[in-house]
Amino acid sequence: MEKKLKVTLVKSYIGRPQKQRNVLRGMGLEKLNRTVLLKDTPEIRGMVQKVCHLVSVEELEGNGI
Repeated sequence: MEKKLKVTLVKSYIGRPQKQRNVLRGMGLEKLNRTVLLKDTPEIRGMVQKVCHLVSVEELEGNGI
């Protein structure tokens, strides 16, 4: 089974550095309280780690439905 991450933007990125904004945009998070399902890969984990103070993360097993 494929692992997924449920990532939700919980804090605004207003006033944050451009690099952090780019990471959020790359994950598909552009509005507050939006949630995306992403594959659990080392690349995505690194992106989440860069903006861990702005997002909440939940690990899902299987297809995530």
